[in-house]
Amino acid sequence: MTMMVKDPGTRIDFEIDWAVACRDGQAVVASLWAAQPDEEGGVSIAGSAHDLMQTTVTLAGGVAGHVYRVTNRVTLSDGQIDERSVAVRVEER
Repeated sequence: MTMMVKDPGTRIDFEIDWAVACRDGQAVVASLWAAQPDEEGGVSIAGSAHDLMQTTVTLAGGVAGHVYRVTNRVTLSDGQIDERSVAVRVEER
C-alpha cells in the first residue's frame, strides 16, 4: 500500500491511474472514495472525479499524528469491481 503525508490544514489531490489494471476495452464507469477511520476532524473527502482510466480525490483535514486508510472502489465497464487503498499519515509540516 502506498503511503503519503498530509498536513492537517491542507487540501490535496491524489490520483490513481487504473490503466494498468484495466484489460483491453475496460474503462472506469463509477468511482467511490472512503476514508477510515471516520472520526471528528479526521481526513475527509472534499471532492472527487474520474475519467475512463483515472480517478482523483481531494482530501481535507486530518488529526496530526493519525494514519488514515483512503480507499477507491471502482466499477468497470464490464461490471467488475476493484479497489485500491493508500495510507495517509497526517503531520504538521
